[in-house]
Amino acid sequence: MAWLQISFEVERAAAEETAVILEVCGAQSVTLTDAGDDPVLEPMTGETPLWPRTRLTGLFPLDGDVKIAAAEIQDTLPPSRRSLLHVARLEDRVWEREWLKDFRPMRFGRRLWVGPGGQPVLAPDAVTVRLDPGLAFGTGSHATTALCLQWLDAAGLTDRTVVDYGCGSGILAIAAALLGAGRVMAVDHDPQALAATAENAHRNNVTDIVEVFSPGDLPDVQADVVLANILAEPLIELAASLAGRTRPGGTVVLSGILEPQAPAVENAYRPYCRMESRRAHEGWVCLTTRRLGQED
Repeated sequence: MAWLQISFEVERAAAEETAVILEVCGAQSVTLTDAGDDPVLEPMTGETPLWPRTRLTGLFPLDGDVKIAAAEIQDTLPPSRRSLLHVARLEDRVWEREWLKDFRPMRFGRRLWVGPGGQPVLAPDAVTVRLDPGLAFGTGSHATTALCLQWLDAAGLTDRTVVDYGCGSGILAIAAALLGAGRVMAVDHDPQALAATAENAHRNNVTDIVEVFSPGDLPDVQADVVLANILAEPLIELAASLAGRTRPGGTVVLSGILEPQAPAVENAYRPYCRMESRRAHEGWVCLTTRRLGQED
Protein backbone atom coordinates (compact mmCIF):
# COMPACT_ATOMS: atom_id res chain seq x y z
CA MET A 1 0.00 0.00 0.00
CA ALA A 2 1.30 3.47 -0.89
CA TRP A 3 0.77 6.54 1.26
CA LEU A 4 0.52 10.27 0.69
CA GLN A 5 2.73 12.34 2.98
CA ILE A 6 1.89 16.04 3.24
CA SER A 7 3.96 18.38 5.39
CA PHE A 8 4.07 22.12 6.00
CA GLU A 9 5.03 24.66 8.68
CA VAL A 10 2.78 26.55 11.09
CA GLU A 11 3.34 28.88 14.01
CA ARG A 12 3.25 27.35 17.50
CA ALA A 13 -0.18 28.81 18.39
CA ALA A 14 -1.80 27.12 15.40
CA ALA A 15 -0.07 23.74 15.58
CA GLU A 16 -2.50 21.70 17.68
CA GLU A 17 -5.65 23.01 15.98
CA THR A 18 -4.14 22.44 12.54
CA ALA A 19 -3.19 18.88 13.52
CA VAL A 20 -6.87 18.27 14.29
CA ILE A 21 -7.78 19.59 10.83
CA LEU A 22 -5.41 17.07 9.25
CA GLU A 23 -7.05 14.26 11.21
CA VAL A 24 -10.50 15.44 10.10
CA CYS A 25 -9.23 15.36 6.52
CA GLY A 26 -8.36 11.68 6.95
CA ALA A 27 -4.76 11.62 8.18
CA GLN A 28 -3.90 8.23 9.65
CA SER A 29 -1.15 9.86 11.68
CA VAL A 30 0.06 13.41 12.35
CA THR A 31 3.63 14.12 13.45
CA LEU A 32 4.85 17.43 14.90
CA THR A 33 8.56 18.24 14.66
CA ASP A 34 10.89 21.23 15.02
CA ALA A 35 10.89 23.32 11.83
CA GLY A 36 13.74 25.50 13.07
CA ASP A 37 16.48 24.84 15.58
CA ASP A 38 14.72 25.20 18.91
CA PRO A 39 15.16 21.93 20.85
CA VAL A 40 12.86 21.10 23.74
CA LEU A 41 15.03 18.95 25.99
CA GLU A 42 12.93 18.24 29.06
CA PRO A 43 9.42 19.59 29.60
CA MET A 44 7.81 19.83 33.01
CA THR A 45 5.29 17.18 34.03
CA GLY A 46 1.97 17.73 32.27
CA GLU A 47 3.43 20.08 29.65
CA THR A 48 3.29 19.47 25.90
CA PRO A 49 5.73 22.08 24.59
CA LEU A 50 5.87 22.98 20.91
CA TRP A 51 8.46 24.80 18.89
CA PRO A 52 8.04 28.44 17.68
CA ARG A 53 7.96 27.04 14.14
CA THR A 54 6.43 23.59 13.97
CA ARG A 55 6.36 21.22 11.01
CA LEU A 56 3.23 19.12 10.69
CA THR A 57 3.37 15.93 8.69
CA GLY A 58 0.19 14.04 7.87
CA LEU A 59 0.13 10.51 6.48
CA PHE A 60 -2.88 9.72 4.26
CA PRO A 61 -3.98 6.58 2.43
CA LEU A 62 -3.21 7.03 -1.24
CA ASP A 63 -6.33 5.93 -3.06
CA GLY A 64 -6.77 8.87 -5.41
CA ASP A 65 -5.00 11.69 -7.21
CA VAL A 66 -2.17 13.27 -5.19
CA LYS A 67 -2.79 16.80 -6.47
CA ILE A 68 -6.51 16.62 -5.72
CA ALA A 69 -5.89 15.35 -2.19
CA ALA A 70 -3.34 18.09 -1.50
CA ALA A 71 -5.66 20.76 -2.85
CA GLU A 72 -8.50 19.56 -0.62
CA ILE A 73 -6.30 19.81 2.46
CA GLN A 74 -5.06 23.27 1.44
CA ASP A 75 -8.64 24.45 0.96
CA THR A 76 -9.62 23.15 4.40
CA LEU A 77 -6.95 25.19 6.16
CA PRO A 78 -7.79 28.76 7.19
CA PRO A 79 -6.28 31.32 4.74
CA SER A 80 -3.88 32.60 7.41
CA ARG A 81 -2.35 29.14 7.78
CA ARG A 82 -1.96 28.15 4.16
CA SER A 83 1.62 27.70 3.12
CA LEU A 84 3.67 25.76 0.63
CA LEU A 85 2.78 22.10 1.04
CA HIS A 86 5.42 19.47 0.52
CA VAL A 87 3.73 16.43 -1.00
CA ALA A 88 5.39 13.04 -1.42
CA ARG A 89 4.34 9.51 -2.29
CA LEU A 90 5.53 7.04 0.32
CA GLU A 91 5.79 3.33 -0.38
CA ASP A 92 4.72 1.15 2.52
CA ARG A 93 7.44 -0.29 4.74
CA VAL A 94 7.81 -1.59 8.27
CA TRP A 95 8.48 1.96 9.46
CA GLU A 96 9.27 1.22 13.09
CA ARG A 97 12.19 -0.92 11.87
CA GLU A 98 13.39 1.23 8.97
CA TRP A 99 15.94 3.15 11.05
CA LEU A 100 17.70 -0.10 12.04
CA LYS A 101 19.41 -0.09 8.62
CA ASP A 102 21.90 2.40 10.07
CA PHE A 103 22.36 0.65 13.42
CA ARG A 104 25.95 -0.62 13.67
CA PRO A 105 27.92 -2.20 16.54
CA MET A 106 29.22 0.37 19.03
CA ARG A 107 31.82 -0.04 21.77
CA PHE A 108 31.43 1.36 25.29
CA GLY A 109 34.47 1.33 27.52
CA ARG A 110 37.05 -1.40 27.03
CA ARG A 111 35.08 -4.49 26.02
CA LEU A 112 31.32 -3.83 26.03
CA TRP A 113 29.66 -3.67 22.61
CA VAL A 114 26.06 -3.12 21.52
CA GLY A 115 24.86 -4.07 18.06
CA PRO A 116 22.08 -5.67 16.04
CA GLY A 117 21.93 -9.39 15.50
CA GLY A 118 23.78 -10.62 12.42
CA GLN A 119 26.58 -8.04 12.55
CA PRO A 120 29.68 -9.67 14.07
CA VAL A 121 31.98 -7.97 16.56
CA LEU A 122 35.53 -9.21 15.90
CA ALA A 123 37.22 -8.00 19.10
CA PRO A 124 38.41 -11.19 20.86
CA ASP A 125 37.35 -10.12 24.37
CA ALA A 126 34.07 -8.44 23.32
CA VAL A 127 31.00 -8.70 25.53
CA THR A 128 28.24 -8.02 23.04
CA VAL A 129 24.63 -7.01 23.67
CA ARG A 130 22.58 -8.13 20.67
CA LEU A 131 19.79 -5.62 20.48
CA ASP A 132 16.53 -5.20 18.64
CA PRO A 133 14.95 -2.19 20.35
CA GLY A 134 11.58 -2.65 18.65
CA LEU A 135 9.38 0.28 19.65
CA ALA A 136 11.13 0.87 23.01
CA PHE A 137 13.83 3.48 23.55
CA GLY A 138 17.47 2.49 23.94
CA THR A 139 20.31 1.58 21.56
CA GLY A 140 23.26 3.19 23.30
CA SER A 141 23.54 6.01 20.78
CA HIS A 142 22.18 8.62 23.21
CA ALA A 143 24.70 10.21 25.57
CA THR A 144 22.75 9.25 28.70
CA THR A 145 22.73 5.55 27.81
CA ALA A 146 26.35 5.65 26.65
CA LEU A 147 27.44 7.04 30.02
CA CYS A 148 25.66 4.18 31.82
CA LEU A 149 27.13 1.54 29.52
CA GLN A 150 30.64 2.91 30.09
CA TRP A 151 30.05 2.71 33.83
CA LEU A 152 28.85 -0.88 33.57
CA ASP A 153 31.90 -1.87 31.52
CA ALA A 154 34.21 -0.66 34.28
CA ALA A 155 32.15 -1.91 37.24
CA GLY A 156 32.70 -5.22 39.00
CA LEU A 157 29.29 -6.90 38.65
CA THR A 158 30.07 -10.56 39.25
CA ASP A 159 27.16 -12.14 41.15
CA ARG A 160 25.73 -8.70 41.97
CA THR A 161 22.02 -7.91 42.17
CA VAL A 162 21.12 -5.02 39.84
CA VAL A 163 17.95 -2.97 39.34
CA ASP A 164 17.53 -1.16 36.00
CA TYR A 165 14.79 1.39 36.70
CA GLY A 166 13.27 2.69 33.46
CA CYS A 167 14.68 -0.14 31.38
CA GLY A 168 13.36 0.86 27.93
CA SER A 169 14.74 -1.73 25.51
CA GLY A 170 16.55 -3.54 28.32
CA ILE A 171 19.99 -2.52 27.10
CA LEU A 172 21.44 -1.75 30.54
CA ALA A 173 19.84 -4.75 32.22
CA ILE A 174 21.15 -7.14 29.56
CA ALA A 175 24.61 -5.56 29.60
CA ALA A 176 24.74 -6.04 33.38
CA ALA A 177 23.76 -9.69 33.01
CA LEU A 178 26.36 -10.34 30.32
CA LEU A 179 28.98 -8.65 32.47
CA GLY A 180 28.40 -11.11 35.29
CA ALA A 181 25.49 -9.89 37.42
CA GLY A 182 23.72 -12.72 39.23
CA ARG A 183 20.24 -11.18 39.18
CA VAL A 184 18.90 -8.22 37.22
CA MET A 185 15.46 -6.69 37.73
CA ALA A 186 14.35 -4.53 34.79
CA VAL A 187 11.59 -2.08 35.71
CA ASP A 188 9.38 0.10 33.52
CA HIS A 189 5.82 1.45 33.62
CA ASP A 190 5.45 0.94 29.84
CA PRO A 191 4.28 -2.59 28.89
CA GLN A 192 5.90 -2.16 25.48
CA ALA A 193 9.27 -1.57 27.15
CA LEU A 194 8.85 -4.67 29.30
CA ALA A 195 7.97 -6.74 26.22
CA ALA A 196 11.03 -5.42 24.35
CA THR A 197 13.27 -6.13 27.34
CA ALA A 198 11.96 -9.69 27.67
CA GLU A 199 12.49 -10.32 23.95
CA ASN A 200 16.01 -8.86 24.01
CA ALA A 201 16.87 -10.89 27.12
CA HIS A 202 15.79 -14.03 25.23
CA ARG A 203 17.91 -12.97 22.23
CA ASN A 204 20.95 -12.65 24.49
CA ASN A 205 20.29 -15.89 26.41
CA VAL A 206 19.98 -14.15 29.79
CA THR A 207 16.34 -14.89 30.63
CA ASP A 208 17.54 -16.82 33.69
CA ILE A 209 19.12 -13.60 35.01
CA VAL A 210 16.95 -10.72 33.72
CA GLU A 211 13.43 -10.41 35.14
CA VAL A 212 10.94 -7.72 34.08
CA PHE A 213 8.60 -5.88 36.45
CA SER A 214 6.23 -2.96 36.51
CA PRO A 215 7.12 -0.57 39.38
CA GLY A 216 4.31 -1.85 41.58
CA ASP A 217 5.42 -5.48 41.17
CA LEU A 218 9.13 -5.00 41.92
CA PRO A 219 10.14 -7.36 44.76
CA ASP A 220 11.07 -5.82 48.09
CA VAL A 221 14.82 -6.41 47.85
CA GLN A 222 17.86 -4.20 48.27
CA ALA A 223 20.17 -4.37 45.27
CA ASP A 224 23.92 -3.96 45.07
CA VAL A 225 23.45 -1.58 42.13
CA VAL A 226 20.47 0.56 41.11
CA LEU A 227 20.64 2.16 37.67
CA ALA A 228 18.12 4.84 36.71
CA ASN A 229 18.52 6.36 33.25
CA ILE A 230 15.37 8.47 33.12
CA LEU A 231 15.08 12.28 33.55
CA ALA A 232 15.98 14.76 36.27
CA GLU A 233 12.49 15.47 37.57
CA PRO A 234 11.46 11.82 38.14
CA LEU A 235 14.93 11.09 39.56
CA ILE A 236 14.35 13.80 42.16
CA GLU A 237 10.85 12.51 42.95
CA LEU A 238 12.13 8.93 43.29
CA ALA A 239 15.18 9.74 45.44
CA ALA A 240 13.94 8.06 48.62
CA SER A 241 12.51 5.09 46.72
CA LEU A 242 15.59 4.38 44.58
CA ALA A 243 17.94 4.83 47.52
CA GLY A 244 15.74 2.53 49.57
CA ARG A 245 16.10 -0.15 46.89
CA THR A 246 19.89 -0.06 47.37
CA ARG A 247 21.73 -1.88 50.16
CA PRO A 248 23.92 0.23 52.47
CA GLY A 249 27.23 0.69 50.69
CA GLY A 250 25.65 -0.15 47.34
CA THR A 251 25.82 2.00 44.22
CA VAL A 252 23.12 4.25 42.76
CA VAL A 253 23.83 5.41 39.19
CA LEU A 254 21.69 8.30 37.95
CA SER A 255 21.54 9.40 34.33
CA GLY A 256 19.32 11.40 31.97
CA ILE A 257 20.33 14.67 33.64
CA LEU A 258 21.11 17.90 31.82
CA GLU A 259 24.23 19.61 33.20
CA PRO A 260 22.33 22.56 34.77
CA GLN A 261 20.03 20.07 36.54
CA ALA A 262 22.82 18.07 38.19
CA PRO A 263 23.02 20.16 41.42
CA ALA A 264 19.30 19.69 42.11
CA VAL A 265 19.58 15.92 41.63
CA GLU A 266 22.65 15.79 43.87
CA ASN A 267 20.78 17.69 46.58
CA ALA A 268 17.83 15.29 46.39
CA TYR A 269 20.09 12.25 46.98
CA ARG A 270 22.43 13.81 49.55
CA PRO A 271 20.33 12.60 52.56
CA TYR A 272 20.67 9.01 51.32
CA CYS A 273 23.86 8.79 49.28
CA ARG A 274 27.44 10.03 49.09
CA MET A 275 28.39 11.50 45.71
CA GLU A 276 31.34 9.69 44.16
CA SER A 277 31.66 10.91 40.59
CA ARG A 278 30.07 13.08 37.96
CA ARG A 279 30.68 12.33 34.28
CA ALA A 280 29.39 14.47 31.43
CA HIS A 281 28.94 13.90 27.71
CA GLU A 282 27.25 16.13 25.12
CA GLY A 283 25.59 18.25 27.81
CA TRP A 284 24.26 15.27 29.79
CA VAL A 285 25.46 14.08 33.19
CA CYS A 286 25.71 10.70 34.90
CA LEU A 287 26.10 10.70 38.70
CA THR A 288 27.58 7.77 40.60
CA THR A 289 26.65 7.69 44.29
CA ARG A 290 27.21 5.37 47.26
CA ARG A 291 24.30 4.47 49.56
CA LEU A 292 24.99 5.65 53.09
CA GLY A 293 25.41 3.02 55.80
CA GLN A 294 25.64 3.02 59.60
CA GLU A 295 29.29 3.99 59.46
CA ASP A 296 28.31 7.17 57.61
